[in-house]
Amino acid sequence: MKSIYLSLTVCSDIMKIAVVGIGVAGAYLMNQLSDLHDVHVQGFERMPEKEHDAVCAWATCDNVMRDYANICGLNFDNYVLHDGKKMRVDIGNGINSGNTIDIKLKGMISYDKLKLIQDMIRGTDIVFEKVPNKKNLEQDFDLIIDSTGFHRHYLPKLSDELWIPCIQYKVKYDQVPFDDFYLKAFPLLSGYFWYFPLGNGYAHIGSGDFRRKQTHVFMDSFMKKYPCEVIKKVGRPVRITPPSKCLPFDDGNKTIGVGESIGTVYALLGEGIIPSTICAQLFVDNLYDKEKYFSQVLSTFKIYTSVYNFIKKRISQNFNIIRDFVELLKIYKYMKKSEDRFGMEINMLNLFKLTKI
Repeated sequence: MKSIYLSLTVCSDIMKIAVVGIGVAGAYLMNQLSDLHDVHVQGFERMPEKEHDAVCAWATCDNVMRDYANICGLNFDNYVLHDGKKMRVDIGNGINSGNTIDIKLKGMISYDKLKLIQDMIRGTDIVFEKVPNKKNLEQDFDLIIDSTGFHRHYLPKLSDELWIPCIQYKVKYDQVPFDDFYLKAFPLLSGYFWYFPLGNGYAHIGSGDFRRKQTHVFMDSFMKKYPCEVIKKVGRPVRITPPSKCLPFDDGNKTIGVGESIGTVYALLGEGIIPSTICAQLFVDNLYDKEKYFSQVLSTFKIYTSVYNFIKKRISQNFNIIRDFVELLKIYKYMKKSEDRFGMEINMLNLFKLTKI
């Protein structure tokens, strides 16, 4: 059976593609698709160009993102802000409680996510401050890529999904409270507070909590204990529903989802930069074979369903270490095997400590 992509190119030598949402996945797609001789790609971003921002804590793994930056013709060294050595995960009560897990890092860094996105899209065709009408896009383009993240703007709405509201400040300290990464895990793994250094006294501090109980209380307490200048404040929800529960990945017509719009966030860490970039590369690799792209997304992110089930059970207080040990072990083995991808040492004892929060 012919691919829908192939059928679209029968009447024209050039495939016209619209990429809507210029975040991690959208920027990577613009960079890669713009180099193809048989594709004309145009991007659309709802934010004005001067206000275009990259929401999230800007932490990723150097071991992985270096390769993707290189594919885009960029040197990742130019974007690294802080090279992490140790992450302190606080599982006690209060701020810096002393009841902590210290995780050795092996490639986790904070980086200038916005600058990398801007350099990826430099020279590409993007219309800012616009979310086009879907019917207009369908008239003008052969293919529409929904990389709108949480909004999933052009795809069918999901009937059952899990998302966490998040808030983040970019701040400046005269005296930094921590010299490396710090996380405060909330009860029942409902979310966490983060402090990610950005260098020169700057940091991102933020919080996400499914129950919405801890976020503002802990943020206020932290900022009172460690006074700082607030440079910028952003907030948005993060979808932690995995790809297997974000079907369909298309609208049955011209729209295909890539990145967070189809669930590429690792729920245990709330991390979506690398998964969304991987998803974008899968799309590029399978540009002319939609079914193969869908299949590879489900296969690549299969473990995300186990992680989602684990988090959901913890939040609902339905997790049992004996009954659910096999699923927890599966997650541990995946992360242990992928230490270089996560940029940290994975320890089973630490995972057990987290499950008992």
